[in-house]
Amino acid sequence: MDGLTELSYEVAFRELKSIVEELEKGEVNIDLLVEKVKRATFLCKFLRERLRKTEEEVQAIFENHGEGETK
Repeated sequence: MDGLTELSYEVAFRELKSIVEELEKGEVNIDLLVEKVKRATFLCKFLRERLRKTEEEVQAIFENHGEGETK
């Protein structure tokens, strides 16, 4: 599931959490370790970017809302 169009924040977060739990418990087959770490890295970047964009959008909403008010 590398497609960004299919990936929501919630789904990405759950997948990352699952990978971290597998790694912490030592449940990852050594043959899959590199792929799991690559996927976890991708998910971290995706989540950070989604948070950044959301933060910017919320900030813009507050700024636009404040401009429309008269005091």
